[in-house]
Amino acid sequence: MNLIEALILGLVQGLTEFLPVSSSGHLVLVQKLMGVDDGGIVFEVMVHFATLLSVVIYFWKKLWRLFLAILPPLKPELAPERQMIGLLAIGTLPAVVIGLSFKKAFERVYENPTVVSLLLLVTGTLLLLPKLFKKSGESGSGVGLKSAIVMGFGQAFAILPGVSRSGSTIVSGMLAGTRSSDAAEFSFLLAIPAIAGAAVLAVKDMIEEGIDHDLLVNYLAGGAVAFASGLIAIYTVLVSIRRGRFEWFAYYCFAAGILCFLWFKFGALAEVAPASVGQ
Repeated sequence: MNLIEALILGLVQGLTEFLPVSSSGHLVLVQKLMGVDDGGIVFEVMVHFATLLSVVIYFWKKLWRLFLAILPPLKPELAPERQMIGLLAIGTLPAVVIGLSFKKAFERVYENPTVVSLLLLVTGTLLLLPKLFKKSGESGSGVGLKSAIVMGFGQAFAILPGVSRSGSTIVSGMLAGTRSSDAAEFSFLLAIPAIAGAAVLAVKDMIEEGIDHDLLVNYLAGGAVAFASGLIAIYTVLVSIRRGRFEWFAYYCFAAGILCFLWFKFGALAEVAPASVGQ
């Protein structure tokens, strides 16, 4: 992986990790379009920790209160934070169970860019659901047990590349009756154990593979871009929700999904056909 490729993939990872357009799907498609194999386990760990750092920095005040809430003596005024920790644990569980149970099946989807393209259309459809089903004048409530469970299964569904984790969880929360702003914040907090878990699981493979020190600068550059673009993506999503423009991302998913599907379904055939004729 050269420096330009690392910067591009770092940018894609950082932006799409939090924008509701699917980071895993975009990485699969961009790598295929660029003719680049994945950046290796070291690069994967680097950009995952970078995006994890971006969400931790953005929500550091909230996370600090969550940390204080579990320190003895337990302060009564931090009871809502302790409840939030419990809800985050509940919301994380479905992805852990489903992800480990169907790991091989999910991995096979990563190898098929045509299917990934179609799953982007699924993401686009998901993003339109709140607009279609939300009742006028209905504002919703905070995150509760029901919405935490529903958002947890939304996150599990998003293990599929092409299905947006942030989009699926935010929409799930909104459909469960949660205020859009609260659903978005809970979604980003829910991303912390998800991203951290994926990165930690990959560290073992990274140690076995070893680090190519000649490429370390490229890895660090990709990570730095992922961190900066991750911050921008979080801010962009929260602003779009406040302004009632969240569904705009759906139109992008439809366009990207259709174009990539046509490219991988028929573009590859067009390249193979002349070679077949020549033979």
